Amino acid sequence: MFQTYLKRKMYSNFKIATSGCMTCNNEVLKQLGTLQGVFGAELDRTGGSVLVNHTDEINHALIEQKLNELGWKVIEDENQRNNDLYDEPSIWGCAL
Repeated sequence: MFQTYLKRKMYSNFKIATSGCMTCNNEVLKQLGTLQGVFGAELDRTGGSVLVNHTDEINHALIEQKLNELGWKVIEDENQRNNDLYDEPSIWGCAL
């Protein structure tokens, strides 16, 4: 007998430090899409957040780790928006 494993669709919202140009933003969203279990991500530039659509194959902590590796610092507390870490530049840089 075969047992079917249903993957649960989940959403994780991350408050982030704002990033640079659209080219950089698109590259980070593309990199998120390469993670096993992630099937979409949306950036809210004005709200400073990323909504990641994923299955239970990946957890919130691994997605946060990837965002940090890509230069998008996840903000745990709204008070962090007022310190020097908020506008930390992305590791992707801008070629323009």
